[in-house]
Amino acid sequence: MRPVAGIICCTRTVGIEPAQAVMNRYVAGAMKYADAAALLVPSMPELMKASEVAARLDGLMLTGSPSNMDPALYGQDVPDAPGPFDAGRDTMTADLIEAMLDLGRPVFGVCRGFQEINVAFGGTLRRDMSADGAPLAHHAPDEAGFDAMFDHEHRVDLTPRGVLATAFGAETAVVNSVHYQGVDRLGEGLLVEARAPDGVVEAVSAKVNGAPVLAVQWHPEWKPERNPQSQAFFEVFGRALRGEPLVPLIPANAGTQMAGR
Repeated sequence: MRPVAGIICCTRTVGIEPAQAVMNRYVAGAMKYADAAALLVPSMPELMKASEVAARLDGLMLTGSPSNMDPALYGQDVPDAPGPFDAGRDTMTADLIEAMLDLGRPVFGVCRGFQEINVAFGGTLRRDMSADGAPLAHHAPDEAGFDAMFDHEHRVDLTPRGVLATAFGAETAVVNSVHYQGVDRLGEGLLVEARAPDGVVEAVSAKVNGAPVLAVQWHPEWKPERNPQSQAFFEVFGRALRGEPLVPLIPANAGTQMAGR
């Protein structure tokens, strides 16, 4: 029987009603390339506790989203912070990360999920990743179409002998870049797996209670059929779901504590 990956939902509006939703590409990527079954986890903390579902999952995938994290979550009072926001997801993901790692279950993240993991480990975010005049544009121009937005790319340098460098069999990768927010202060215990040419952290890893944590700022779920490295990211997730060691092993002393734990 295949392992079960929990995949977080976002609060979206469908027509005039609120809905719990996740883009098919995240679910398909996990099911196909991680060779896993999937269950969607609603971001409705007022009706369900993370602890009620965590034990039923073999691992957790935190997806990207159009919404941004509320700066109050990392201790910043920003009255004009750019939205949209999703308070239900903010609460549910924070609780799920803690519940899964308490159980020693893997947590992987993509884009917003990468940012959620950094904040869970006590890090902070910056909100200027596409500012005019920046050394590297981390988001396509506002007038870009949907496909062009996800095809906006830059290089990242992979940490030698890291999880991603080993999985990709490479020292660098060319990744899509679709984010306005990014890491400011790195969370305590997180290891850098990749950096952009401007120094911005693009991927992290850790190990907590025996559980691997791996997250990327880019979008491996976008057309993975044409990108072997994207497939490799989900294959690593599949190994983690099965309790198989990642190659190389994430150091036992990496990320053994989370902020606030």
